[in-house]
Amino acid sequence: MRAGDLASLARLISRIEHRNHETRTLIELLYPHTGKAQVWGITGPPGAGKSTCVDRIIVHLRAKGKKVAVVAVDPSSPFSGGAILGDRIRMQQHTGDNGVFIRSLGTRGRHGGLSHSTKEVVLALDAAQFDVILVETAGVGQTELDILKLAQTVMVLLVPESGDSIQVMKAGLMEIADVFAVNKSDRPEADKLVRELTQMVGLSPHDADSWMVPVCKTEAVRDVGMTELIASVEKHQEYLSKSGKRAEKAKAFLREEMIDILTEDLRRSIEAILATSGGVEVLDRLLKKEIAPYEAAKLISGSSG
Repeated sequence: MRAGDLASLARLISRIEHRNHETRTLIELLYPHTGKAQVWGITGPPGAGKSTCVDRIIVHLRAKGKKVAVVAVDPSSPFSGGAILGDRIRMQQHTGDNGVFIRSLGTRGRHGGLSHSTKEVVLALDAAQFDVILVETAGVGQTELDILKLAQTVMVLLVPESGDSIQVMKAGLMEIADVFAVNKSDRPEADKLVRELTQMVGLSPHDADSWMVPVCKTEAVRDVGMTELIASVEKHQEYLSKSGKRAEKAKAFLREEMIDILTEDLRRSIEAILATSGGVEVLDRLLKKEIAPYEAAKLISGSSG
């Protein structure tokens, strides 16, 4: 994988997704080689044109000689737990380009749209020496705040039909966005949405050293405004380096990674206790209403201690 073999990278990512005893060893081997890639997040409501936008960004970055990886986070199938939009049909033109790697991952029911696997897949892609890693979220739910902890720069794509600025504030997108893009900007009401977003950005608290969130107009299908959008993201990346916020974001990411690892370990140990005769007995007592759920949890907690 480190030598640039994409088939090896694909197999390694599959092993990370399996979340078994191998995962820990793989991350220990990969981690020393991480920390160089830029991670760009792309989120927004369904139908905003995220996949088309990602496709155009790939084309522009490849023209600059950048190696690009894409992690497309799809809603998971409730039956298999896998990604159900897996083929990424719009991006098939990049098949055969060794400078592009595209992978779909399921959310696996996690609130916030990103599974623990997603974070570790990004680490693997970083170690595989990609210059830019694009994380496209599923666009479901009111907030996808997990992406804040993963991406250095977050692009929020909106379309004129996504409603007024009140809806934007409700969705928590003001807190997430580093760059706004009003996509499908040839449609009616596009200029109105741009004005509303610009006003909202201006009203948000900031000082002379703060990042002023730009609002870009794009038509990804016709490749209009994409150069300006990418320039805005690159400008934000420069701001992160100069302000010292890149290190802050890296620290926040690693904090979340540790929490995920500890939570995963704790869940496994609790499930193991529940499978023992003592755990089964506690569940039986709970079922008979001899004890309440909090008391049962306390008994299990005592067993784990």
